[in-house]
Amino acid sequence: MKRYEHGLVLGKFYPPHAGHHHLVRTAQDRCERLTVLVCAASVESVPLADRVAWMREIHPDVTVVGAVDDTHMDVHDPAVWDAHMAVFRAAVPERVDAVFTSEAYGEELGRRFGAASVLVDPDRTLFPVSGTAVRKDPVGCWDFLQPPVRAGLARRVVVLGAESTGTTTLARALAAHYRARGGVWARTGYVAEYGREYSEDKLADLRGRWPGAAWEDVTFTTFDFPLIAKTQNGREEAAARAGSPVLFCDTDSFATTVWHERYVGGRNPLVEEIADRVDHHLWLLTDHEGVAFEDDGLRDGEELRPWMTDRFRAELTCTGRRFIEMTGPPEARLAAAVAAVDELLATGWDFAAPLPEKR
Repeated sequence: MKRYEHGLVLGKFYPPHAGHHHLVRTAQDRCERLTVLVCAASVESVPLADRVAWMREIHPDVTVVGAVDDTHMDVHDPAVWDAHMAVFRAAVPERVDAVFTSEAYGEELGRRFGAASVLVDPDRTLFPVSGTAVRKDPVGCWDFLQPPVRAGLARRVVVLGAESTGTTTLARALAAHYRARGGVWARTGYVAEYGREYSEDKLADLRGRWPGAAWEDVTFTTFDFPLIAKTQNGREEAAARAGSPVLFCDTDSFATTVWHERYVGGRNPLVEEIADRVDHHLWLLTDHEGVAFEDDGLRDGEELRPWMTDRFRAELTCTGRRFIEMTGPPEARLAAAVAAVDELLATGWDFAAPLPEKR
């Protein structure tokens, strides 16, 4: 089987799936070096930077570059081909010896590059999936997606609220409910509140130096909270990569901005910047009314619960986050939460249509 010095794979990767990765790995096996060109149109809703980052992570041994290509596809129009080739050549100026595609236009693409055209699994028999299929039904195509793509597409639901308002109970119950649906949902993840673990560690450390220490002896500074927020984001990302199309989080880095107010006073811009790095899709605010306060050794703010509920509500509202308040007994809260999450999932992923193609 002939080997090539420099191969090229190009496509929208909107989003990347198993068929794309098979194409890249096949080309990589037959080339001394390989370039993958990600071409995104401005109208598309998954940013070019995300697609490039995903492909670089999944294929660390190839060169991945990106380009904006706002010309529609018409394989019968030489002027359209010229416009595309101008983009391709600008992004990949060096000589190309072979182009690898799964498309009928591969022969013309190879001719225009002055390169061999290698067709790989054009009938999609090995991986029966396409970008169109993924955009239409991400859930049905979930197993064709790699971890960073899953993390980018997972719908993230956050349960947050004041102390002892049932956030952990509700988040765990939601994860269990969706796991019970089986199939791809069996991998539904739950992310615990890192701030609680951090607090436990602070108390244990203090007791190691002062055995009689109690929770009220623990102090927080503004420098604790960026670490809490960053670690929360990291654990959430890991869970989203391994999980189903929905992820449940017991608080999040956004909630950490309010917890900073609670323990230190004022705001910390770094915590807020960390909170804005992650896209969440729905917040469930647990009301304190009707929920008994339970002091588990890490709580001391029963009288602050109304204030915290109000602060969460105000911050969710002023930042434009989509949220629903959870009231009533636990079973009513779970039913309302499931209905809200099902509605979120039913709205789909709202991929923008790519530019039209004529083949």
